[in-house]
Amino acid sequence: MANRNDILNAMNEWLKPENFQDYCPNGLQIEGKDEVATIITGVTASQALIDAAVDAGADMILVHHGYFWKGEEQAIRGIKRRRIKQLLDNDINLVAYHLPLDDHPDYGNNRQLARVLGIECPRPLDGLVWQGELSQPLSVKAFEAQVARALDRQPLHVGCGKSEIRTVGWCTGAAQGFLGTALDAGLDAFISGEISEPTTHLAREGGIHYFAAGHHATERYGVQALGQAVAGAFGIAHRFIDCDNPV
Repeated sequence: MANRNDILNAMNEWLKPENFQDYCPNGLQIEGKDEVATIITGVTASQALIDAAVDAGADMILVHHGYFWKGEEQAIRGIKRRRIKQLLDNDINLVAYHLPLDDHPDYGNNRQLARVLGIECPRPLDGLVWQGELSQPLSVKAFEAQVARALDRQPLHVGCGKSEIRTVGWCTGAAQGFLGTALDAGLDAFISGEISEPTTHLAREGGIHYFAAGHHATERYGVQALGQAVAGAFGIAHRFIDCDNPV
């Protein structure tokens, strides 16, 4: 068992949420029991994840996408009420880290996606955008297949450019708006989770390969790394639960 506040203090020290202007509160969002023996991690605090966490005997749920986003309906009713009620009824802590988890140099979604995809020398490029290189150039089709195998999801490829890819930029989640950063850096390819209508034209006209690899698929790994770090530091159980999401 570990004290909830000790765990929170450690994660806040690692992730430093005070350095970010985020769209949601980072850290403890729903308070549960004081002592934690089992932590469940997942991408989003959906009803499916909460149900699975209750079945797993969770004391804490740690996610990337939590609640109380700026601009959302403030009333606690309907879906939001059912989720929060189940957390309170089962005395489960809900903890969420959004941008701080994207950006962390070790546990972050960007760093972990590089590990999963086999991108070498991963490093920040500009803001939340990262860059790195492949160990050897790959054809566009070969790189697309490598991403599909690693994430177990077929990415959507748009744009055009060099026949082989060596330099890669990326930002997990809904970061298609950062494609211009990769263009300015002269990279061969850019990866994110989602795609918008203008993305295709920008990639084609800019001469870069863009891969929309899935918001959920690209953000599965940071929360796992953070959960494993917490479990190791405090001697508690950790389990990642992947609630399928094709987006």
